[in-house]
Amino acid sequence: MGRYRLRFLLQEFDLRPGETVLGRSSECHITIEDPLVSRMHAKILVGSGGVVVEDLGSRNGMKLNGRRITGTHPLADGDRIRIGTQELVFCIVAANEGMVTRTTGFLRHCAACRLPYAAEAGACPNCGAAEFATDDTLAGKADQARAGGWHVRLLVEMLERSVQAQRFEDAERILRRASTEVEEAVVVGDRLDDADIARLCQGALQVVEALETSGWGVWALGLLRKAPTSVDGALATRLAACARFADVAAALGEWEASTQFQDVANLDARSTLAGRT
Repeated sequence: MGRYRLRFLLQEFDLRPGETVLGRSSECHITIEDPLVSRMHAKILVGSGGVVVEDLGSRNGMKLNGRRITGTHPLADGDRIRIGTQELVFCIVAANEGMVTRTTGFLRHCAACRLPYAAEAGACPNCGAAEFATDDTLAGKADQARAGGWHVRLLVEMLERSVQAQRFEDAERILRRASTEVEEAVVVGDRLDDADIARLCQGALQVVEALETSGWGVWALGLLRKAPTSVDGALATRLAACARFADVAAALGEWEASTQFQDVANLDARSTLAGRT
């Protein structure tokens, strides 16, 4: 029989039989300090017939695999639960993998780098800062998310740290979340910063180079076409390097032939890509 776990960024929580309540309150089994998360936001119920998730009448609702839901829904391995700006992944693991001893968690956001971490750590494992952001501080940022793409910027910063630390499995997980965030932003017409999109594509291309896999390269080119972004020589250099993959080269060739490319690529970028082998 499999075990059930909930993954949130770099944290994992065991889901034991019965209820696990998610929310902003410290009384929840899993507490997430996010101003868009209600005090008692949702619960996961593990029973003999399987596992279900239920929205507890939260203010901002809940999404399951990108689709807004109400009421109770069954969970399957790999399902993505989004509450507020946070995404959690439900997993079924083999019984012989054992149980993680820690069954509840309290996450804080670092005041310096804004990344979430377990409160029990005492200080941010990413930058070492001991100060953490309050709800009011986070709320100010969250209010800008719709207009300025702050949620995407946070993911970009996380991606860059993961790539720098050569934690490419984490980087891919962040890219999957970023792809969902960006798609939703494009659909609703949120403004995304040019620099953030360029940094996101740079990180994706670094993952391509490190893992020798082309998928994120094709995705990066698709993103550049959906959210037209100024392309400079640095980004063009990474694109040229990843063009050794046939599908990346094909996508790049189509983009170069478009009038959009002529509008966004500066002279250095055009020269770099024209000289690729």
